[in-house]
Amino acid sequence: MEQEKKTAPLRLTAAALLAGLAAGGVAALYRLALEGAASLMDRAAAFARANAAGAVLWFAALAAMAAVVAFLLKKQPLTGGSGIPQVEKELRGEVHSNWLPVLAAKFAGGFLSLLGGLSLGREGPSIQLGAMAGKGVSRLLRREGEESRLLLSCGAGAGLAAAFHAPAAGVLFCLEELFGSFSPKLLLPLLASVLSADLVSSCVFGVQPVFQFAPSAELTPALYALVLPLGVLLGVLGAFYNAATVRGVSLLQKKSGLPVFVRLLLPFLAAGVLALVCPVLLGSGHELVESAAAGTFAAWALALLLLGKFVFSLLSFTSGAPGGIFFPLLVLGALIGCLYGLGAVHLFGLDPGLVPVFLLLGMAGNFAAIVRAPFTGAVLLFEMTGSMPCLLPLLAVSWAACLTANALRSTPIYDSL
Repeated sequence: MEQEKKTAPLRLTAAALLAGLAAGGVAALYRLALEGAASLMDRAAAFARANAAGAVLWFAALAAMAAVVAFLLKKQPLTGGSGIPQVEKELRGEVHSNWLPVLAAKFAGGFLSLLGGLSLGREGPSIQLGAMAGKGVSRLLRREGEESRLLLSCGAGAGLAAAFHAPAAGVLFCLEELFGSFSPKLLLPLLASVLSADLVSSCVFGVQPVFQFAPSAELTPALYALVLPLGVLLGVLGAFYNAATVRGVSLLQKKSGLPVFVRLLLPFLAAGVLALVCPVLLGSGHELVESAAAGTFAAWALALLLLGKFVFSLLSFTSGAPGGIFFPLLVLGALIGCLYGLGAVHLFGLDPGLVPVFLLLGMAGNFAAIVRAPFTGAVLLFEMTGSMPCLLPLLAVSWAACLTANALRSTPIYDSL
């Protein structure tokens, strides 16, 4: 008995390592599938813009995709939305999902949603897919109770790590969001799972950061006077975003009485219209962030893109389509930060090279205000860009945004959902 107690942590860490490998493999495969979906969507949108027959065919394809996603949601209701609230409820013992059907339906539904161009992210599905992979490993190893929940959470953190090449953020997300506290018992297994998942992802995608831009200028201590007001602004806007999202989910999914297919058809058809008039708003928004960082857009264009991305992201997510809220809110934060930076350059004569810094701060602050996980947001953006000099201001803007949202009594988005 004594020997079994001594070896239990080692066996649990080994199981977490296996869960990380499984979650990392699934998340990497999902990321590859979404990259293929984005490429296909771009070609289809170009074809639709080229001629009327192409547009008709694309709208028909979008309706068919909405029908398939609606079928998947009816079969597996737990696959709707980002998947993170479902993982949290599973950890609390409030739901008990069948891991393999949920994994398969989430993968297929998320792929079709991004193929259609909906403004959704890969992070929420990657976390739920990783959690289901972790649960599958726990079933394979016949782990029950607390150990099963721990392997599920390790898989969730591993999914985030593999999705963004961000192992530290995967650890912090589990501690801040899923558990809400630091647990020494969880730490070693969690580290084993996220590191193994990141290794799998690195073998497939390489070790370069997700965003291929780095700020060319650094914030001096005197410029922190501009960081904190940005955090306050993001806290206010984040509270508004949370309220709008919760209200939208209530209206569209609960009070409207619309069939699942009709409610999903709305964002799919909206994506078809955007493919004809403003394709830059389609998809998660990765290219939009990099274009804004490169100074491609004037301030008026950024403001219009911010409004359009907000409305389309809100429609996409509140429909219940499988996909994350996480990455689109980072894009919104990037546009807000870019506008703020352009204003600071104009008013105070700052170095224009600081605009990408404020863009980066906008992403972290918006995440902190909406999700209420400031350490995760700051570290995630640091890992996604590899910009070490920005780590301290990232923490500062996240702190200010989180404090402001709390003062406004805004409930964190995943708790609300």
